[in-house]
Amino acid sequence: MLATIVIILATGAISFLAFNNAKLLNDLILWPPAIKRGGQYYRLVTYGFIHADGMHLAFNMITLYFFGSVIEAYLGQRIGTLGYIAFYLSAIVVSILPTYMKNANNPAYRSLGASGAVSAVLFAFVLLHPWSTIIILVVKCPAIIYAVIYIAYSIYMDRRGTDNINHSAHLWGAAYGVLFLAAMDPGILGDFFARLAQPRLG
Repeated sequence: MLATIVIILATGAISFLAFNNAKLLNDLILWPPAIKRGGQYYRLVTYGFIHADGMHLAFNMITLYFFGSVIEAYLGQRIGTLGYIAFYLSAIVVSILPTYMKNANNPAYRSLGASGAVSAVLFAFVLLHPWSTIIILVVKCPAIIYAVIYIAYSIYMDRRGTDNINHSAHLWGAAYGVLFLAAMDPGILGDFFARLAQPRLG
């Protein structure tokens, strides 16, 4: 899981630097006018390496640590370590594109965090291991049940739009994680439904 560790370390280092450097934060954050009018397309990637605070960073990186190792091993055997890294970086971009297009002319909008890419990794894991146990704080939950709750909650909160969390990126990241694996191995969806029909908790 070397690539996952490198991603975590890089994200942690850049996030910590940005916590105390407003200019760096502003240079890396997703700000639509800078992309549309300024051509700063790098922001479609760099926003995923900065976070709002330590809790935001910790939640994303802990999740990536536990599930990224499984997906890195799976993709590493098929498309190599660079393929896994490409999957993660492309998930950062794909998960934010709908938000960017919606807010392309909104100078007040900003977004940051790796949540979209982490959602892609998490749902790729659910596709492979739907009945594995996920621990949420102290509550144990089958991965597929967690995924259903996660999607329902994200859709609900995205429609409400009452917080500062980009739930749209979570949804698109989740979809991308599933579609990426399905495009790489079309038989994986059949395997998923076969596993789903045979519940095996743990």
